[in-house]
Amino acid sequence: MADTSIEWTDATWNPVAGCTVISPGCTNCYAMRMAARLDAMGVKKYRGLTRKSGKRAVWTGKVRLDRDALGIPASWRKPRRIFVNSMSDLFHDTVPAKFVAAVWRTMQATPQHTYQILTKRPDRMADVTASLPVLPNVWLGTSVESADYLGRISDLRRVNAVVRFVSFEPLLGSVAAADLTGIQWAIVGGESGPRARPMAEEWVGEIERACRISGAAFFFKQWGGVRKKITGRHYRGRTFDEMPRGAPL
Repeated sequence: MADTSIEWTDATWNPVAGCTVISPGCTNCYAMRMAARLDAMGVKKYRGLTRKSGKRAVWTGKVRLDRDALGIPASWRKPRRIFVNSMSDLFHDTVPAKFVAAVWRTMQATPQHTYQILTKRPDRMADVTASLPVLPNVWLGTSVESADYLGRISDLRRVNAVVRFVSFEPLLGSVAAADLTGIQWAIVGGESGPRARPMAEEWVGEIERACRISGAAFFFKQWGGVRKKITGRHYRGRTFDEMPRGAPL
């Protein structure tokens, strides 16, 4: 587990490493770059999880389970919001349901923390979690980068969770048709890094309006770009750091 600069969480925890590119939002994934760096530094957990494609590192599709990591959250006494698997996807097709259940037991045993789990595979999330308890400290979400993937929100609505959330990051196109009924939180952010694709202000406004209609909290993470610190995270002259109703501070 490690502290993080991600604006909507406090720490990351990675009991799984490695992933597969499945949609355009994955193209410039920061986790691929980070995994390649960690491999180059000799970190065994990330060995062979990426390969070179031109000048980029891309996932090989290999996924590695880290059973030793399951005990880490118990060592954190101070309550944290924890982003689960920032370097992977807990609901990747090759992660066994039994391992997901082991992650669930860890989260259940550490109620001082709030866990935030994002997936691009909400259909599998719905299927696997159907037999798992609904934990009051676990938020479940999906990533949607454009209108082509709005179906993921429908799959997310099949998931039983105290908080369902959608990360519209990197936002690559209009999602004006997004229906956030049954969704408690929306995160919006532009892509960042050396090959960042632009995000239009109009697209951000569409999501904010959808949040106001549905009652979902609206969190604006960043404009992104090659130099995200310069573009900042002000939208309409202010920051929007809304969290789901009743969420711990």
